[in-house]
Amino acid sequence: MTKRKEEKKQPILEIDRLIHEPSRLLILSLLYVLENAEFLFLLRQTGMAQGNLSSHLKRLEDGGYIDVTKEFVGKKPRTLLALNQSGRKAFKQYVLEMKKIFDGLHAEIN
Repeated sequence: MTKRKEEKKQPILEIDRLIHEPSRLLILSLLYVLENAEFLFLLRQTGMAQGNLSSHLKRLEDGGYIDVTKEFVGKKPRTLLALNQSGRKAFKQYVLEMKKIFDGLHAEIN
């Protein structure tokens, strides 16, 4: 592989794979613009099944990107999710890296 091809490939190799997965990218995009969101809100907005959403949220929580707060409102459980400072920083970095990749493609096309 030539050095030029390696340079082009490098930004893609640096993409945060935890964020890059489409379902998790959708979740983080929603949480980025909200202070917090209830599980049921995310369930409706994403169109995912409960188990699928729970699985992705667990990965994001384990990755240190979101905070999960479980509480009761009356006798009903409520799960609140929020993008924490690490998640916010990682998401901003992801957006910058993707922009760099697309800018490079744009320059190559033109």
